[in-house]
Amino acid sequence: MLASKSILNTWMKFDDFPMETLTKVWFYHKNSVTKQRDVSLMREHRHQFGLSGNCFDLAFLLLDEFKKDGITAYPIGHNLNTPHAHVAVIALDELGNRFFCDLGDQWLRPILIDTDTQEYTDEKLNGFFPAATIQVKPSKRGIEILYHRPNGKISNQVFDTKPIEMNYFMQAAEFSQNFIKPRPLLECRTPFKNEIAHWEFYNWESFLSTSEGLFNEPKLHSIEDWAEKINDITGYDLQFLVDVLKQYKELSTLE
Repeated sequence: MLASKSILNTWMKFDDFPMETLTKVWFYHKNSVTKQRDVSLMREHRHQFGLSGNCFDLAFLLLDEFKKDGITAYPIGHNLNTPHAHVAVIALDELGNRFFCDLGDQWLRPILIDTDTQEYTDEKLNGFFPAATIQVKPSKRGIEILYHRPNGKISNQVFDTKPIEMNYFMQAAEFSQNFIKPRPLLECRTPFKNEIAHWEFYNWESFLSTSEGLFNEPKLHSIEDWAEKINDITGYDLQFLVDVLKQYKELSTLE
């Protein structure tokens, strides 16, 4: 179920790229006609402030990097042009096998989705997703991913694995970047003991998901304290964090 070395080499360039909506709110308030940044601007913001972006931003960056590295790849997703949209990328190896690549949900590595190959299994697998075992199963629309948490909870996602046409993908991305929720969100992969865990900051709370369970962290009470904590974990520019968290505080007063 593991991807080829060439796919993994490209994927691992994004190991320290969080998924977050902070950049979305920050850029939304810029005087830009379109709110979906192009790849060159995203790279500039990465260099200047350490930023990454939401699942659409990450998909564009990953697609561009796969193209540079000579790997065929295309976007997939579900619930496009709705508040519940989520997108990922399919990459093809040298044999044409398809691998699911989801930076938006902070997967640890891509996974095989071709159920008719000798390497495929529907067994529960470790090492692909932080703090959960996963299963890949066929569905009428493409694939179903099952996430098995340490507490016994099971969640799932269903993806249509047909390529999304790029003009439509751009339209869906623009919709997403213009849909602003008042609660800040940042997710990233972070070392924990002998594993890579999942750290999340959402709605002014933070917690760590591990194979040992969920650990809620002490609440912080100032924007500056949150900015320093997120800076410690992600390396994001401290002044950027203070500014965008202030914007989120203003948004929360409008609810």
